[in-house]
Amino acid sequence: MQRTAFVVILAIGAFGVILIWHSGGRTVTSTGENRTTTSSDGTVIAFTKRGSGPPLIIVDGAFCYRENGPATELAMLLAQRFTVFTYDRRGRGQSGDTPPYAVEREIDDLRALTREAGAVPFVLGISSGAALALQAVASGMGARELALYEPPFLADGNGPRSFKDARNRLQSFVSAGDRAGAVRFFLTDVYGAPRVFALAMPLLMPNAWKRNKLVVHTAPYDLTILEDRSVLKERSSSISVPTLVIGGDKSPEGLRHAVSVVANALPNGKSRLLFGQDHNVSGPALVPVLFEYFGTS
Repeated sequence: MQRTAFVVILAIGAFGVILIWHSGGRTVTSTGENRTTTSSDGTVIAFTKRGSGPPLIIVDGAFCYRENGPATELAMLLAQRFTVFTYDRRGRGQSGDTPPYAVEREIDDLRALTREAGAVPFVLGISSGAALALQAVASGMGARELALYEPPFLADGNGPRSFKDARNRLQSFVSAGDRAGAVRFFLTDVYGAPRVFALAMPLLMPNAWKRNKLVVHTAPYDLTILEDRSVLKERSSSISVPTLVIGGDKSPEGLRHAVSVVANALPNGKSRLLFGQDHNVSGPALVPVLFEYFGTS
């Protein structure tokens, strides 16, 4: 497996396999105010509101939604100083999913969340969710400031990596009703995990396996978002809000490089690496940095 494939293990797959343990038995939906909003195409988007203070929206990465991933821990910590909005991206959890998929529809979902916030929000994007946040701001969505954790704009030796073939394969598995096959393909051919792990996961990690199968049809959405690098090129000038791009100093070189690439591409971007952190960032390590950057420390 090439080095780039190993980087993608952490970049867009780690959430679906590892971060489900962050909730510690507590869920965002059991500790906040649960509501829904409607996107411009009529899709219902489920969200949770927690805390008080200026609004902050968390945009999750691949495989993640309110009950699966880092949102629980982050929302609980950030709610000390913000009104935190976490939501199920379309096709996940309790949100709807109106076909055909388009990145613009996910941007409209975020716009609907900002209306619920009642004021221009701070935005935290994680992994491929960071790429979605950039797309939204480049398309005119208001944000006071952006914080992006390791947006995985990765490159192969010959330039930006293409996910077209992987996206098509995933869609073929899902269309055939083989969600287990789609998860195995993602884990091995995109994620880069050993095939024996993919075979053993249903037995060793049944809850993770079940949750991955439930949302694997949305994995191509994240790959579609990541293939559009216009936000780092011709559309970067439209992202004028202050943006902090954060990474872990223990993350693979490709991800650390992506942090600086994204920060340098933006008019008001800057970067920071967190000591001892990798793509599976610790909430207690990240949140103080956000408090300081967003001016609430």
